[in-house]
Amino acid sequence: MRTGRISEHGFLADGHSAALVDRAGSVNWWCPPRFDAPSVFGRLLDDGAGHWSIRPVGGFTSTRSYLEDALVLRTVFRTATGTAAVTDALALEPGARGHDIGRRSPRVLVRVVEGLAGEVPMRVDYAPRFEYGRVRAYLSDADGVIGATAGSCRLELRANVPLTCGEGGASGRFTARAGSTHHFTLGYAPAYRGGMPALPDADEVLADTVAAWRSWAGLHEYDGEYRDLVRRSAMVVQGMTYGPSGAVVAAATTSIPEKLGGDRNYDYRFVWLRDFSLTLQALWLAACPDEADRQFTWVSRAMGRIDDGPVPIMYGVEGERDLTEHDLDHLAGYAGSRPVLIGNDAWRQRQTDVLGEVLDAAWLMRHYLDPMSAEVRHLLRALADQAAGEWRRPDAGMWEARGPERHYLSSKVQCWTALDRAVRFGDRIGEPADLARWTAARDEVRAVVLSRGWNDRVGAYTGAFDSGELDASVLIMPLVGFLPATDPRMRATIDVVERRLSRNGLLRRWDDDPAGFLICSFWLAAGLAEAGELDRARHLFAQLATRVNDLGLYAEQVDETTGEQLGNFPQAYSHIGLINAAGRITAAAERLGRRTDRPAAVPIGLLEGRGD
Repeated sequence: MRTGRISEHGFLADGHSAALVDRAGSVNWWCPPRFDAPSVFGRLLDDGAGHWSIRPVGGFTSTRSYLEDALVLRTVFRTATGTAAVTDALALEPGARGHDIGRRSPRVLVRVVEGLAGEVPMRVDYAPRFEYGRVRAYLSDADGVIGATAGSCRLELRANVPLTCGEGGASGRFTARAGSTHHFTLGYAPAYRGGMPALPDADEVLADTVAAWRSWAGLHEYDGEYRDLVRRSAMVVQGMTYGPSGAVVAAATTSIPEKLGGDRNYDYRFVWLRDFSLTLQALWLAACPDEADRQFTWVSRAMGRIDDGPVPIMYGVEGERDLTEHDLDHLAGYAGSRPVLIGNDAWRQRQTDVLGEVLDAAWLMRHYLDPMSAEVRHLLRALADQAAGEWRRPDAGMWEARGPERHYLSSKVQCWTALDRAVRFGDRIGEPADLARWTAARDEVRAVVLSRGWNDRVGAYTGAFDSGELDASVLIMPLVGFLPATDPRMRATIDVVERRLSRNGLLRRWDDDPAGFLICSFWLAAGLAEAGELDRARHLFAQLATRVNDLGLYAEQVDETTGEQLGNFPQAYSHIGLINAAGRITAAAERLGRRTDRPAAVPIGLLEGRGD
């Protein structure tokens, strides 16, 4: 059986890891210890890399939705003989509420099957494969608990239906009748412990997890436009937060390609400084300042003392820097797309835009940084010094090009951002001589960008100095305050980028980008709003809102022709882009006196899937 498209998956999270469940009831991805750990279910990347399926026997249709204000997934299966539902959740720590959810995790996956009408014959197929599918576990059955142990992992599965152990897995059949309930609880623990805590009661876990998510949602009241979409995206970002540190991973998966059959298949289960400022803005807009405060604290500690050499641009969820890339050549890859990679060698790159992103985030958090610790003061001062000294150098750019370094415009603009925010901080981070030096460098960067970034022939700011190639990253210019969106050249750039790089409401990063890149599309909507073109901004936002899957989830990119989602999933950048664009549109509407609470037309929960 070929694993379904990435957009056919639902997303579960517990503050340490994520699980992906397809509409046919198969868990195709789970890395229990933490987001970037080896998988125990990896069928997303190879049919033989492990899964856990609970589905009807024979033909069915399915619809699904999240329980209100919770990352708890309910899939309803309809067959010729009856209807049954499967409710799935990664358990949160018992009793955790509000901002404490996800700090600790029991590492338990719960699945509850309910008979709703008639009779539905169901089948269970449980096939754990440890170390990204390299290792078949030894299975044992003792007192109704099926243990699976290999290498550093141990799983224990308890069910109230009979399961039979076989070679490398377990299976069983049962009938879901109207009013019946069937429970499955799967727990993880390191093998070295020699045992694991007793598996909890499935109904209690499910009820407590729903209550925990709802307690978190109750603390976040966003009152701008597109409220439901913003709340859902904020919950996704929270689900991608590693609870112990507060770090937000870029995505829950690795090696989902930007183009089917292509080789740009990277591991996104890490934390990028590039995402940092946008993440804080999104959390701020979604009324999550406590999460924003945790984010800044984590980043300042992970970065440590910055003196010489390039600033590390990405980290592991606990602050690790060495993220060396490895090829899992035993896996076939998503839809046959190889290589399958773990780790990401972009950690070695020079990307000077991150200087601006961190200082911009600090400026956003400035009231929380008063009084400012010596540690943070040194960090911000060092970043400003690097921007003043490094802006003239080429780098890999924000799209992490693995070819020769270039003078990317977005990198220069973000160096300007770093210097501008440092000057605004004033004597909180620098002496008079520092401020004079940063001011001079800021003004020089601006003059050079305005001169060498503009291309008369193209009629727009282009992707790199003295280049004729368009790049959607220039749309950040008005968003960071480098130029107002109403500036004639900036306004012309927005128009040219939209005309030449956009199709069906989706904006590519450059001419031969394989698909529309969602955050760039949201930048365009935000830029139109900033330019006062509110109707166009709302129209584009509504188009983008329909690109979610039936659960309101985005990958990184969308094929402009087929509508298929591509890239790692769910993608924090895409959901952050939605939140920030909604905020810009709301602010623009308030300035123009045209505020509305009408929702975007989004088919969340209305799509139906079929199986056989």
